[in-house]
Amino acid sequence: MNTNSNRRKILAGIGLLSLLPFFIRKRFLLPKPEEVIGCGGTNGAGTMKLLSQDGELVEVDISKITKMQQKVSDKEVLQWVKRK
Repeated sequence: MNTNSNRRKILAGIGLLSLLPFFIRKRFLLPKPEEVIGCGGTNGAGTMKLLSQDGELVEVDISKITKMQQKVSDKEVLQWVKRK
């Protein structure tokens, strides 16, 4: 009877040890996401990057942009941009 209780304790210990990697992985390998710090000045809160007709990205003040009611397809963008 003593050997049965020892076997149960050993099996219980092995079972608990098998759960240990899950707790370690969750705590150390998946850390909290760090806050992203912007580099400042590249894209302010009042500007938006848009594609110009000559194919360059430009920053435009949001107050100068009117809201579009429909989306533009990829084919229309390729026809609109003038190649050099």
